[in-house]
Amino acid sequence: MDQIREYLKRPLVTGILGLVVGLFVGLVVLGWWLWPVQWYDASPAELHPGYQEQWLQMAIISYNATGDAASAKVAYDALGDSSPDTLALVKSNPGNIDPTWITQFEAAVSITAQVIPGTPAPKVTPTATTAKAGKSNLTTLLIVMCVITLLVGAAIVAYFVLQGRNKSGEISPISPAPATEAETPVEWPNYPTPGEQAPMVQFMASYKAGDDLFDDSFSIDSPSGEFLGECGVGISETIGVGVPKKVTAFEVWLFDKNDIQTVTKVLMSAHAFNDPIIRQKLEAKGEPFQANSGGQTVLETATLRLVARVVDMAYGQGALPENSYFDSLVLELAVLQKQ
Repeated sequence: MDQIREYLKRPLVTGILGLVVGLFVGLVVLGWWLWPVQWYDASPAELHPGYQEQWLQMAIISYNATGDAASAKVAYDALGDSSPDTLALVKSNPGNIDPTWITQFEAAVSITAQVIPGTPAPKVTPTATTAKAGKSNLTTLLIVMCVITLLVGAAIVAYFVLQGRNKSGEISPISPAPATEAETPVEWPNYPTPGEQAPMVQFMASYKAGDDLFDDSFSIDSPSGEFLGECGVGISETIGVGVPKKVTAFEVWLFDKNDIQTVTKVLMSAHAFNDPIIRQKLEAKGEPFQANSGGQTVLETATLRLVARVVDMAYGQGALPENSYFDSLVLELAVLQKQ
């Protein structure tokens, strides 16, 4: 489950998933279910050959009854390029039609190309034009829907890719400020000493009360641009009710592409850290540690080491227990690559 969660945090994977879902909704749900293509007013030229044969048989019977050569010509021409073949089929299999009628009809449609003086011009019905226009409009609508779906999918991919780049590549390295006596960090086990290597990349995650969707994640890339993993911090637990949320604990996590698990620690308020019930509940998510200004902890995977340091923090004031929820938090995440 953790592995799936980490894959979904990758912008490219999320973008591709959004594109696939968009195509499915656009083509299947909208194009084939809610608004399927419907055919109507089809011309005889677009009918199945069997129905075209029936059309011509009715035209022959009508011509024998009325003797209207102009109407017979219109009915014959309505079959388009398939009219000669259809007439040949009717001649070979006349059914209940007198072969003489077929011969007379064939002669009539052959000579009607010239307008007989005193005979009104045949009236051309708009059936074929209407059918073609209807078909063209439906095809155009389907194409437009497909193009819009593809554009939306591409926009989603571009957005997540740019977001990933902003988080991983455009954040300038943070120069460590000289610590004063009041800002001396709380020592945590395994924190790198000054003699050890400098961080490969550094990130800053900043939370302010009211940001109920706070969830910062950063891509970890080597100096050569190789993807190594991801890290981040998000809301883990709240206290009390109402909005905005009263955050009493955050999750700090590290994902290593060369490791099989995601390492997580829980940064807790003083109240949560000292409350046995809350602490026991959050221990299931990761190793707990109490937030102190300047305090730091270390997360390690197979090839990466993350040092999380509380740069600045402030507790909220209200009816809840003292030091139980955060008003603000600034966390520095420094990543080192193990030798």
